[in-house]
Amino acid sequence: MVDVRTRPESQPPAPDRTMRSAALWATVIAVPVAVLAGLLIFTKIVPDTGSAAPNPSATQPAVVPATPVQMAAPKLAARPAEVCLAVTSQLPVKVRDLAARKVSAGPEQNAAYGEPPLTVACGVTQPKMCASLDDTGTGCVPLDTELLNMNKVCWYASQQGDSAVFTTMDREVPVQVTVPKPYAQPAQWANEFSDIVVKTDKSITAGVPSGCV
Repeated sequence: MVDVRTRPESQPPAPDRTMRSAALWATVIAVPVAVLAGLLIFTKIVPDTGSAAPNPSATQPAVVPATPVQMAAPKLAARPAEVCLAVTSQLPVKVRDLAARKVSAGPEQNAAYGEPPLTVACGVTQPKMCASLDDTGTGCVPLDTELLNMNKVCWYASQQGDSAVFTTMDREVPVQVTVPKPYAQPAQWANEFSDIVVKTDKSITAGVPSGCV
């Protein structure tokens, strides 16, 4: 009799845990990468409407006309003309964001900036102080007016129409700055020229109001 022994059934090989771990990590890495790639493709296809070019800001400078600004240029005596030429020769080509403009007359004594034009006039009539508190109808400077002392220059501020007008009270030759209504804090605009006035227009003491210090 032939002894036929039954061979045990072959068992499947034990799973390779190293390969399973590698496959799991590959899956973990591949999923976020695929998601990220999809997002990048979507971003390229769909435009970002929120990043469209912004509308022009209301604070941007107005378009400046090429036409000269109309300004009077009364004839000056030799000394005032010399001082005014010194003043205007030192004026900047731009005041903040306002570019210099041509003037219709007297560029050696006048200047203008921006639109509406902010103007500088040298050699204007010196404002006179009123004789008394009751003297208010002659165009003089009221005695109770608060003068502005800014950067060593004494300015008298008045309102003429829609503009604020600032005139020096303590200089050899008066300088006047007119600031149109659209410009906020007009005194600070006038003060932009104080340093130039100090350098080019000598201070005086005779007849200077007591409010100028």
